[in-house]
Amino acid sequence: IERACKRAGRSDADSVTIVAVTKGHPVEALLAAREVGLEVVGENRVQEARNKWKGSGTLDLTWQLVGHLQRNKVCSALEFFSLIQSVDSLRLAQAIDKEAERRGKAAEVLIQINASGETSKHGFPVLGGLESVSEISGLANLRVVGLMAMAPLTLDESVLCNTFRRTRALFELCHGKVDGFEPRHLSLGMTSDYEVAVEEGSTMVRLGTALFGERRS
Repeated sequence: IERACKRAGRSDADSVTIVAVTKGHPVEALLAAREVGLEVVGENRVQEARNKWKGSGTLDLTWQLVGHLQRNKVCSALEFFSLIQSVDSLRLAQAIDKEAERRGKAAEVLIQINASGETSKHGFPVLGGLESVSEISGLANLRVVGLMAMAPLTLDESVLCNTFRRTRALFELCHGKVDGFEPRHLSLGMTSDYEVAVEEGSTMVRLGTALFGERRS
């Protein structure tokens, strides 16, 4: 991350948050992450994460959901996730808003952008993304604090750069034009492409295999 920041002329390597993605790894992975100073844990599935959250004892960790969230799991998710990175539809945003109102506490979310246009990926397209972000940012019990995107699984850096740049451009556009949008996090990059993501302005990278090796399950 430091090298990628230097290549991009960024002096803010410390501002890039590592989200340690522990999907498929046991609770011991949480302990190992915390021992080396990582504080933010990312999980893809609510039930798996909830079990680990209960079993992690007194570990001082911040939990984030980085996978697709089903609407019927919103209640459980808001019990312990401090940030939902993967708001990929208006209906999901509305469900989170409703549950957050019931709890009396606004929920922090990122809006997932499908900048690559792949049909296999969730998220809002870049075209029309400003309107979608604006509509979700207007929900009373949500705090939209940034955007998230996933690039295609490819080694072609031009494809990766294009995906990340389109997301960053939308992020900057939302910053200037959307009331209620808080430009705190631009979550781009995973194990296979995080250096390119950092070079393109990511402030949050989601790393699993790079930290823990291949998943056990």
